[in-house]
Amino acid sequence: MPFGLIVGVNSHFHSVIFAGVLLREEKVENFEWVFREFVKLMNSKKPVTVLTDQCRAMEVAIGNVLSAMKHRWCKWHVLRKAKERLGALYGKNSQFKVDFHRIVNQMLTKDEFEAAWMQMLSMYALEKNPYVYQIYETRDKWAKPFFSGIFCARMTSTQRSESANHMLKTYVPPGSAMHVFVKQFNKLLYDRDAEESFQEKRTHLWFTKSANQ
Repeated sequence: MPFGLIVGVNSHFHSVIFAGVLLREEKVENFEWVFREFVKLMNSKKPVTVLTDQCRAMEVAIGNVLSAMKHRWCKWHVLRKAKERLGALYGKNSQFKVDFHRIVNQMLTKDEFEAAWMQMLSMYALEKNPYVYQIYETRDKWAKPFFSGIFCARMTSTQRSESANHMLKTYVPPGSAMHVFVKQFNKLLYDRDAEESFQEKRTHLWFTKSANQ
């Protein structure tokens, strides 16, 4: 069964695992249940922003359950899909790749983004490319200028979630029985909580010393 982690950032900019969930199927109604239960666990406090991959079922569920929240796509997944869909044009040493990454990473205002995008379409004859049209229509979910004023804790990708998944694999041996999985997952949460407590105490001690100097 698919297992997912809901990961956030604490005041030290360290990753925090808020929850983990096992799903039988990755359907809209399953994700809706996940988000409703997560909000309950958080004492009805909803997240401000969420970063996900481009899973359509998850996107619909977020719109149904967390409509007031800002939903953004992971930049890494956007670039990976562009590579898959644009083929040779997005080759390792292609100028298009350089120009596309510049638009994704360096455009700061919407006007800059729009001008650079139109120039790219003309330069590479992509005006009628269906994928390029599709990704442009969803630019508010991945383009940097549309993140302006939105709190993302310096995140533009789901890297923290991927790192947490990798960390979990170091705790849970492949092919583990369910009871072993649950035990090891709880051990991971305990270790992460202990690390966060240590960082909080260290910060408090630093502030105390600074105030006494």
